[in-house]
Amino acid sequence: MSKKAAQKITHFKNGLFTHIPAQMAMPGPPLGTQLGQLGVNIANFIKDFNLKTSIFTPGIPIPVHVTINPDRSYNLVMSHPYKTYLLKQAAGVPRGAMDKRKEVVGYLTRKHIYEIAKVKSQDPKLQMVDMEIICEELIDAAYTCGIHVVDKIDPVEYKEFLENQKLIVEEQKAELKAIREAKLLRTL
Repeated sequence: MSKKAAQKITHFKNGLFTHIPAQMAMPGPPLGTQLGQLGVNIANFIKDFNLKTSIFTPGIPIPVHVTINPDRSYNLVMSHPYKTYLLKQAAGVPRGAMDKRKEVVGYLTRKHIYEIAKVKSQDPKLQMVDMEIICEELIDAAYTCGIHVVDKIDPVEYKEFLENQKLIVEEQKAELKAIREAKLLRTL
C-alpha cells in the first residue's frame, strides 16, 4: 500500500493536481504534507474525498484537482478514472503491451468503447467535446495499450486468449527479472 500511495503530486497556482485511490485518502505523506503546506484542513479534505468517492470501487485511481481559496477552503474537482485504466478493466487485462506493434493483450468491441466514452464524457474537461472525438481518443489509447478494437468477440475464444496471455505475461516477467539480476551483478 505504501508504494502505491506514494504518487506524484503536481502543484499549480493556488492548488494541486494528484491521483488518489478512491476511498483510500490518508493524512500521511505525500498527500497530507502537500495539503498542509497549502494550509488546507487535512481531516476535512480526507473526509470529503472519501465520501465523494464512495460511489467508486475502493482503490481505483481518481484524478483530483484541488484549488485553494483565500480563506483556506478548497474546491475539489474529481474526474472519472483514466481512460487506460477503464480500457484495461473492460478488456480484462492487468497491464498493457510491452511492444504495442508486436503484442496484442486484449480485445474490445465498439460497444465497449462507446460505453467508456459515455462515462468519460461526464468529466469536467470533456463535457463540451463531441462523443465521436472521445471515442477516437479511446481507440487510439486502446491501440497504444495493445488492446485491439473489433466488431465482435466470442466469449469462449476470448477466455482462452486471456489464459494464454497470462502465460506470456509470466514469461515476460521472468525475462525482465533475469535482465535486472544480470544488470545488478554487473554493477557489483
